[in-house]
Amino acid sequence: MSADSKRRFDDPTGAQQQFLSLFLRSEREIFRYVAALVPNVTDAQDLVQQTAMTLWEKFDAYDPAQPFTPWACRFALNKARQWIERRQRWQALLEHGLAEELAQRRQELQPEFERRLRHLEACLGKLPQGQLSLIEGYYYERTGVEKLAERSGRTVAATYKMLQRIRHTLQLCVESQAEPEVA
Repeated sequence: MSADSKRRFDDPTGAQQQFLSLFLRSEREIFRYVAALVPNVTDAQDLVQQTAMTLWEKFDAYDPAQPFTPWACRFALNKARQWIERRQRWQALLEHGLAEELAQRRQELQPEFERRLRHLEACLGKLPQGQLSLIEGYYYERTGVEKLAERSGRTVAATYKMLQRIRHTLQLCVESQAEPEVA
């Protein structure tokens, strides 16, 4: 282990400053490298950000005696390859009619979705006010469980458990309402 890398471990702030300095000097070159591989600018920017996170995670393996940009571009190449592979797999699925099949299946299931949604709305109307407030806070207002627990005077674990019980109750209610229509 070199004295420079030893210093990085002993001084995390110094390591962060060194990384930022190196990365910011190389960022445009890394972006150009990625943009040559990925046609969409937004995707290239995302890949550069992902690369930056990986570079920071692996920074202790960087040898300061070597140029930073080529080292960073190897990571960017791997990120770009992963992106291209994912895109090609998705493209292959689309080319084999997956998108059309999904759209058709959704259209076929739409009446069932609407019926279950009506049942859910009716079941929500049957909940006691405290349970309804908890569900509305969590699902409609997107309030965190910690905040809901604080509001209700429960622990976070008790709030999670209460949400689980309410979901189970709603599931049983929706299923029981669906049975008469099937029979």
